[in-house]
Amino acid sequence: MDNILLTNLTHELSRTFVLSLGAFLLAMLFTPIYTFVAYRYKFWKKQRTTSTTGEVLEVFSKLHAAKFKRNIPTMAGVIFVLAITIVTFGFNLDRGQTWLPLAALVGGGLVGLLDDIINVRGHGKGVAGLRSSLKFAMISAIGLALGWFFFVKLGFVDVNVPFLGSYFVGWMIVPLFAFVVVATGNAVNISDGLDGLAGGLVGTSFGAFGVIALLQSQVALAGFCFTVVGALLSYLWFNIYPARFFMGDVGSFALGTSLGVVAMLTNTLFLLPIIGVVFVAEAGSSLIQITSKRLFKRKVFISAPIHHHLEAIGWPETKVTMRFWVIANVAAFIGVFLALAGGNI
Repeated sequence: MDNILLTNLTHELSRTFVLSLGAFLLAMLFTPIYTFVAYRYKFWKKQRTTSTTGEVLEVFSKLHAAKFKRNIPTMAGVIFVLAITIVTFGFNLDRGQTWLPLAALVGGGLVGLLDDIINVRGHGKGVAGLRSSLKFAMISAIGLALGWFFFVKLGFVDVNVPFLGSYFVGWMIVPLFAFVVVATGNAVNISDGLDGLAGGLVGTSFGAFGVIALLQSQVALAGFCFTVVGALLSYLWFNIYPARFFMGDVGSFALGTSLGVVAMLTNTLFLLPIIGVVFVAEAGSSLIQITSKRLFKRKVFISAPIHHHLEAIGWPETKVTMRFWVIANVAAFIGVFLALAGGNI
């Protein structure tokens, strides 16, 4: 019996490794193609000039003035979205485990791609793009549609709370699912502001959920998670400081929405804020800043989200990125431990 279990475990680990390696190599293959097209058709990332509340971004502009003096293409997220989609669709498609995260990846990516295209091709004052309300509505619609499938087709009706057990929520799982997808998608998008930051954070989070999925014997879902990790490692090779290109909204929304779906499929909703603690801090700092400016007409942070605040007080961009990576890795270990100890496995 022990030999059979060991053989099965070896097969599962080998499968996830091959999927991850395949995504890495495929993304590496796509990168020069994307680079040629991006530079030929000038997919230049445009610098933001105004904040969400309409104020001029003086601090942000000073911090990143040198970076935007050179033309850096965006929409590089299409590289790993395509690589993950091809590997999953071709070798790891499973109705109960990979349909939903793949649909979220593609759906979120399409919304982000539309926003990026408008941004790159837009003219006039400021940076063109989809209105925030429209992006919110589109991601919400994706979340509700996927939540319906999660409830009706897959039959999920309860939520696990670590150390306390499962609680029945019935059809309320649908709006909860949509909320998680929207919140995670926006949090990852907000975190995508420094070279290599979002890619490293998301890769770490997917790695943690991949381990949890393996421990739950959700082999296909684990394979999907490590497929994402493999594709992101290729992306990070070119995106670490100084970045050769940016993932754009096509990448951040694709990854964020998919990460939220993975958390729901592993029934580890309450571990998501722990494993993704940096995303919580990033989104939370932006929310605090916006709320304070609208209610009290004053800023809490020099610049939001918090990675820009740390830059403003003198931290080099690379120090912020790597320290956030360290925090993310520690949080990932804690999250996996809590999954083991709290009854999620």
